[in-house]
Amino acid sequence: MPATFSVEFKGDYVEIHSDGDKDLKYALRLLAEAIATCREHDCHRILGLANTTSPLDVVDGFDLAKMFKELGMPPTTRIAWVEPNPDGFEVIRFVETVLYNRSIAAFKAFEDELAAREWLFSNRGI
Repeated sequence: MPATFSVEFKGDYVEIHSDGDKDLKYALRLLAEAIATCREHDCHRILGLANTTSPLDVVDGFDLAKMFKELGMPPTTRIAWVEPNPDGFEVIRFVETVLYNRSIAAFKAFEDELAAREWLFSNRGI
């Protein structure tokens, strides 16, 4: 399934819908647009809602973390990412760990949207 995404400012957060087969070029485009939208609206919260059919490889998590830094993701940004696909969730959990260890962004992986929203709008840390 071809990869598609949308990025929309929702007033106090940016919402991303990410569907299909994933690769690093796709991730770069998605992150660049999300970061630009956050800057445009001075927003520091992102809710990612994924429907992945073919995820990145786990080792791509290192490249994703590098992209966050190179694209200038502000370290004050909180990102809650929902991934119901078990294989995709494994990758997102690895990305969470790498971003945490490198102090790049507050990023947390979730399997359901309600828990993601609760964390995103709370003052709880990772």
